[in-house]
Amino acid sequence: MSSETMLSIEVVYGVPEKQVLLKTLVPEGTTIEEAIVLSGIVSHFLQIVPAKAKVGIFSRIEKLSSHVKQGDRIEIYRPLIADPKEMRKLRVAKLNKKQP
Repeated sequence: MSSETMLSIEVVYGVPEKQVLLKTLVPEGTTIEEAIVLSGIVSHFLQIVPAKAKVGIFSRIEKLSSHVKQGDRIEIYRPLIADPKEMRKLRVAKLNKKQP
């Protein structure tokens, strides 16, 4: 019987059509990147590349090499399609054109 301490964590990812939250147990000392692989979330979203993923824990950006702690929720972030500041500028410009 192993005396290795296991940590309960969650790994989440979503796209507009589908969101997945996986609860999993990982050995103490596991990195975020390793936890993503161990969770099996890649089988749900083939576009996830664990070694290149942008991630956070409870909305705080983290490095893939950071170690997980008991109860952590690893969030895998999708790349932005458009710069939010630029989109805001375009909306304002469009509104200004409509006004006489």
